[in-house]
Amino acid sequence: MGKLVSQIFVTLDGVYQAPGGPGEDTRGGFEHGGWSFPYGDEDFGRFVDEVFGRVGAFLLGRRTYDIFASYWPKVTDPDNPVATKLNALPKYVVSTTLTDPEWNATTVVDGDLVKEITALKERTDGELQVHGSGALVRSLLDLGLLDTIHVLTFPVVLGSGLRLFPEGTVPTAFRRTAGRVTPAGVSLQTYDTDGSPRYGTYALPDDE
Repeated sequence: MGKLVSQIFVTLDGVYQAPGGPGEDTRGGFEHGGWSFPYGDEDFGRFVDEVFGRVGAFLLGRRTYDIFASYWPKVTDPDNPVATKLNALPKYVVSTTLTDPEWNATTVVDGDLVKEITALKERTDGELQVHGSGALVRSLLDLGLLDTIHVLTFPVVLGSGLRLFPEGTVPTAFRRTAGRVTPAGVSLQTYDTDGSPRYGTYALPDDE
């Protein structure tokens, strides 16, 4: 069975909205789009290339799918590892409203997420990867479907925007499996899901 792996960009205050450009996602009057751009150094690019080197198929939320579909089909450079994978490999978009996707090799997932995504993992040769799609990532986590998450934390605080883990997220423990920091200050950390949180106390024992 393939692994379900998420890669997501977040700020220090947990915002994942519109990392790639000003007009990418303006929900809620968000005015900070494109906040990840100043930190895209070579080390960051190598990490992204490594991730795309392991992909077998993509699973995307509707909004991220629309953003990707408006951009990546126009990138035709055969030496671009991101574009070649996104344009050629199977893409599954979770949506109840999308009926006729135009992007090559796209299938709409609109049924039971647990059943359908478990089946996708079983038949994917390589990683089934989620890019962006914060709301979908939370749903996958809540349903116990997510195996691994790459959290790319950028050294910036925005003070507004959609947060990756807002109030109501299912409590989840993670185990760090890899990580490094780029020269530009982006923390690239990889975590496997690890069940429920464990608890303890730093309180001193009562005096005997």
